Amino acid sequence: MKSGVAGWMFAAPALLVISVFFFLPVIAALGLSLTDFDIYALADIHNLRFVAFDNYLGLLRNPLFWKTLGNTLYFVIVGVPLSIAISLGAALLLHSRLGRFKGFFRTAYFAPVVTTVVAVAVIWRYLFHTRYGLINYGLSLVGVDPIDWLGDPDWAMPAIIVFAVWKNFGYNMIIFLAGLQAIPEDLYEAARIDGASGPQQFRHVTLPMLGPILLLVSILTMAGYFQLFAEPYVMTQGGPLESTKSVLYLMYEEGFKWWNLGNASAVAFLLFALMTAVSSGLFWFARRKGAE
Repeated sequence: MKSGVAGWMFAAPALLVISVFFFLPVIAALGLSLTDFDIYALADIHNLRFVAFDNYLGLLRNPLFWKTLGNTLYFVIVGVPLSIAISLGAALLLHSRLGRFKGFFRTAYFAPVVTTVVAVAVIWRYLFHTRYGLINYGLSLVGVDPIDWLGDPDWAMPAIIVFAVWKNFGYNMIIFLAGLQAIPEDLYEAARIDGASGPQQFRHVTLPMLGPILLLVSILTMAGYFQLFAEPYVMTQGGPLESTKSVLYLMYEEGFKWWNLGNASAVAFLLFALMTAVSSGLFWFARRKGAE
C-alpha cells in the first residue's frame, strides 16, 4: 500500500503538468466546439450560445472544408510513403559497409530537421522561383521550360511535398538506422548461406525485423503530415486557388483571422477524429499481418 502511495506521489508532478497543459485545454476546446464562441463572445460572455453540433454539421456542408481535407489527404498519401522510402534508403546507405564519411552524412541528413521551418521555407521559395530559382535553372539546362512551382495549382502541392520530405526525412532516418543496427548479423549470414541475394535478404530479413519500427515511423510521420500548416503558410499562403490550404490552415483562419473560435475548435476535433481513425487502421493492419 505504501509503495503504491509513493508511486502516485512521484507521478503527481508530471500528472499535474499534463492535466493543466493538455487535458484541461482539450476539454475547454471540446466545450468551445459546441458553442458559437466568436469575437462578440470575447467582448461579452453573455453573447455566447450553446449550438450543440451545429459547428460540425456546418463544416460537413462547407465545400471549403472538403477542399482542405482533400489537399491534406493528398499531402499525406503522397508525402508519407515518399518520406519513409527516402528515410529507409538513406539509413540503408549509412548502415552499409561500403559507406564512407558516415558521421558527416548523418549530420548532413539530420541537419534540416533541427532548422527552423520558416527560415528554410523562405529559402525554398527562392529555389522554386519561376525566373530566378535554381530548380528551374537546372531544368533549363536539359531543355525543360520554366515551371511556376508555387503559382500553378497543379504544381504547388508537389513543391510543398518535396520541401516537407527534405525537411523531415532525417528524423525517420535516425530511427531506421537504430533499427538496422539492432538486427543480428547472424540472420544475414544464415540467409547468405542459404543462397539469398541482396534483395531477398532485404525482403525476408530486413523488412520483417523492421516491422515494429516501420509501424512507429508510419504513425509518427502520418500524424505530422496531417498537421500541415507552416509550409503553405510561408510559401503559398494557402494558394493558388486554395490548392495548398490544409485543414490546419483552415482552423487557423477560422480561429485567428475570422475569430470563429467555436468553428475552429470543431475543425480541430474533426482532424483529431480522422487521425485517430487512420492510426487505428494502421494498428489493425499491423496486428493482422502479425497474426498471419
